[in-house]
Amino acid sequence: MKRLFFYIVLTLLLVSTVAGHVNAQQMPGVLRRLPTGGGGRGGGGGDSLKRRDKYEDSITISYRLLDSTRTFKFDSTLNDFTRRFPIPATDIYLGNTGNAGKSILFSPRTTTGWDPGFHAFDIYKWNLDQIRFFNTTRPYTELGYLLGGQSQQIIEILHTQNIKPYWSASLQYRLINSPGLFKSQKTNHNNYLLTSWYQGPKKRYNNYLILLGNSLQSEENGGILNDKDYLNSPSYEDRFNIPTKIGGDASYQRDFFNNTLNTGNRYSEFTTLLRQQYDLGQKDSIVTDSTVIPLFYPRLRFEHTFRYQKMRYRFIDNVADSDSDGFYSTYYGLKLQSDSFLLQERWSEVSNDFSIYQFPDAKNLHQFLKLGIEYQLLQGQLKTDTKSLHNFIGHGEYRNRTRNKKWDFEAFGSLHLNGYNAGDYHALASITRIINPAVGSLQLGFENVNRSPSFNYDTRSNFYLDESKSFSKENTLHFFASTWVPKIKLQLRGDYFLVSNYLYLTNYYKMQQENALFNLLRISASTTFKIGRRWNWYSDVYLQQKTGAVNLNVPLVYTRNRFVFEGNFFKNLFLATGLEVRYHTPYKADDYSPVLGQFFYQDSVTISNFPDIAAFLHFRIRSFKAFIRAENLNTFRYQNSKITFTNNNLAAPDYAYPGLTLRFGFYWSFVN
Repeated sequence: MKRLFFYIVLTLLLVSTVAGHVNAQQMPGVLRRLPTGGGGRGGGGGDSLKRRDKYEDSITISYRLLDSTRTFKFDSTLNDFTRRFPIPATDIYLGNTGNAGKSILFSPRTTTGWDPGFHAFDIYKWNLDQIRFFNTTRPYTELGYLLGGQSQQIIEILHTQNIKPYWSASLQYRLINSPGLFKSQKTNHNNYLLTSWYQGPKKRYNNYLILLGNSLQSEENGGILNDKDYLNSPSYEDRFNIPTKIGGDASYQRDFFNNTLNTGNRYSEFTTLLRQQYDLGQKDSIVTDSTVIPLFYPRLRFEHTFRYQKMRYRFIDNVADSDSDGFYSTYYGLKLQSDSFLLQERWSEVSNDFSIYQFPDAKNLHQFLKLGIEYQLLQGQLKTDTKSLHNFIGHGEYRNRTRNKKWDFEAFGSLHLNGYNAGDYHALASITRIINPAVGSLQLGFENVNRSPSFNYDTRSNFYLDESKSFSKENTLHFFASTWVPKIKLQLRGDYFLVSNYLYLTNYYKMQQENALFNLLRISASTTFKIGRRWNWYSDVYLQQKTGAVNLNVPLVYTRNRFVFEGNFFKNLFLATGLEVRYHTPYKADDYSPVLGQFFYQDSVTISNFPDIAAFLHFRIRSFKAFIRAENLNTFRYQNSKITFTNNNLAAPDYAYPGLTLRFGFYWSFVN
């Protein structure tokens, strides 16, 4: 099935590219008009080939997000590989790209309402708030390929174009496939996305369509056995020979079309979103010698958003140990009746949201007041039967980015009025002031979230394995402040969290709630030091400190430093090469429960790692970008008159990062 979808994506890509050429040839004398960012003021017009300038073969491309009025450009950064790599710089992961991961920073969940509770693979998902709607003067295609150690592969495809003057579309696909260094660690993730943005010729009507799919597969091994010092034994230099807690005697596979999963988690989510907007306001136009450019200033907007989502979450073990002293009996208290084990849960969601916008200043689309109400209907296949749930949610929002761009104010609030999550609320307010170009900007804000426990804390969930318990709503109060000083390239930020009824997991499957109030302060700094004509030192430092008797462990300090030689050479060559070093102070890192797909609190094993060191060479020549990296140089070891890279760091108890890993990747963009 995945092979068929891969071929379909390539076919659609070729067809859409040809269509772009044909469309351009059929309109030789027209400069196509593009949709504007907020569905308001228009742009474009007409021109002839004789009047076009020397940049006629160049491209102008920008994008906006679904719930944003701002436009953005592509990021051309070379020195930061994590802008391309799916795992953020502040996250840990269980040893193989695609395995479960989490932030090393304290990051309480701030989404309210119904939540299935499966978040260990969120960093590999595409979410609705990340979806980009493009504006482009010419069809644009980007192909990406990353090859890593142990046959790791990441394939990315992006194509976008304006099919009609007021209609743009894009297609994206990503494959993450990695066999892994240890047994039963293979991953195979597929993300696919189709978007469409249509704006009526009179600029009153906007239509946004999203078709989004995430198919995530990760084998699980429960960690390596710790009854012997396998990681330091010369007999186990080939890490695939180290025995693991589950997964059986798995074979090593390199075929990324092979989707066989004997032991692990398989999550699939499909989302359809359709948003329609109709504006009432004032028409206007700009008249030139050769054309009339229509403009429209909205004062009132009516919006309807329809969302359909289908979700399936499974843990599978086809080679399970059903013995009384086996893994599932020892760690989960489960007595299996056979050597096959399956837990799964299916959900479907249908929601309709109706909203009204009011624009006080017709010529400032960054200032508006929005009020709306949403009805959500959920249906899930649970332990005993099929259960239907519903929610009524009211929400409001006010934004104002002044026309002089010095003040930026945002306030948002939502309240679950009735239904399964009644009483959940989310309130957010922030204000930003740009003082001057030298001093920079200052932001202040607060956030308060009152949320129901995720559904896997509900005894009706198939993934609830603990004895029956009841849990209260979790409440998080968050104050934050940040400042950016461009003159010295310094960004400072402070985050203060005050949490009550904190929810967490212990001992693989036991659900717990901390009723006592606790707080955590995080201070971060990011700056760039000029240490030579072409040498820069990029430094990020995070300091975290909790107070209160709560079962929560985070490192006191986490830092990331990049020492980079960079610049523009030979006119078209942009180069960034150097070293990257990451380090966190010792702490008792969370362990991981493979059956539930969740990290859990433990207080017996302290993770004390050497700094992670990587050497890199990144460069760009015109539209071609290449990334060459040697990672985990810190695993160097001289043992028995032999050089190896087996001094592995640990991500969590019994979960080791790989040794020396070589990566080569490129991203090549084409303008049609």
